[in-house]
Amino acid sequence: MIVRNETPGLRAAVREMPPGYFALVMATGIVSIATKDRGVDTVSVVLRWLSVLEYIVLVVLYGWRSIAFHAQVRADLADPSKAFAYFTFVAATCVLGTRLAGDQHHTIAMTLLCVGGLAWVILGYLIPWTAVFANDHRPLLQSANGTWFIWAVGSQSVAVLAASLEPSLTTGRHQLALVAVFAWSVGVFLYVGAGVSVGMRLLFYPVRPTDLTPPYWVAMGATAITVVAGARIAQMTDAPVVSAAAGLVAGTSVFFWAFGTWLVPPLIAIGCWRHIVHRIPLRYEAALWSMVFPLGMYAVGGRYLGQVDELPIVAAIGNGETWVALGVWFVTFLAMIAHLARTVIGQPGHR
Repeated sequence: MIVRNETPGLRAAVREMPPGYFALVMATGIVSIATKDRGVDTVSVVLRWLSVLEYIVLVVLYGWRSIAFHAQVRADLADPSKAFAYFTFVAATCVLGTRLAGDQHHTIAMTLLCVGGLAWVILGYLIPWTAVFANDHRPLLQSANGTWFIWAVGSQSVAVLAASLEPSLTTGRHQLALVAVFAWSVGVFLYVGAGVSVGMRLLFYPVRPTDLTPPYWVAMGATAITVVAGARIAQMTDAPVVSAAAGLVAGTSVFFWAFGTWLVPPLIAIGCWRHIVHRIPLRYEAALWSMVFPLGMYAVGGRYLGQVDELPIVAAIGNGETWVALGVWFVTFLAMIAHLARTVIGQPGHR
């Protein structure tokens, strides 16, 4: 029976939780969407309910952390290498809402859109201030990393959920279309800004194998979710704001898909350089979910773009990528369970 020492082990795990653990929900939710699109309904439903459970558990744990370990939370918000990972909450909320909207749970999805949109606005002003402008440490550019792209992902996730809900509502459709186009446009600029910052960091500062962590895959994931948002927006043909921006959105989406595809080989090469050449052990860490999510989003993005723009090759690539994303999700999930069993449950004195 677990009686003593369970709480200390859990408390330690909560205290040391990284800001970006909501990437777990992002990864599970997007793989659920990808498998639903491929007609694998049983797997998709299981992943849907699992993502709901993950979301609830993480909300409770992060709520506990913000109260019991507020000093660590403040330190994370002031650290430019960590703070942007908090945008995984925005993305997780909206990805989950998108998945539920696909099963006609529109009221819950709308609630999640409100929560995710509000969090996007608050964090969008809070984190740049606490981590960048109010930070006395200079130069900050050396702290730029793959997590900075999550800001753009959060913005695009709001656009995707708003665009997904728009066709299903009878009132407020034009307002949702405006939100979708607005969030998509902001997300494009945020991606460019993050790309310039991270690119300059890689060019001007030494790069060690330990620096190239899994969140760099978000550089590709951000392009993929931009594609999904653009494809969803392009389908809202009766909205005035979409009519004004349809050509730009459609063309930019193709550009982002091409660039995201181009990024895949360099990202694979970086992983080989890190783990094979420099022999850094491949162990479970929460940041791995930031690699799983882009794989699933790339699958969904390719499929949507292929359908909307009638590009069968792009759709076929997205369809094939679904199975890659599902396999990587499964392996990572098993590794997470083993890690939690060893570090949280399997502490001395738990038996």
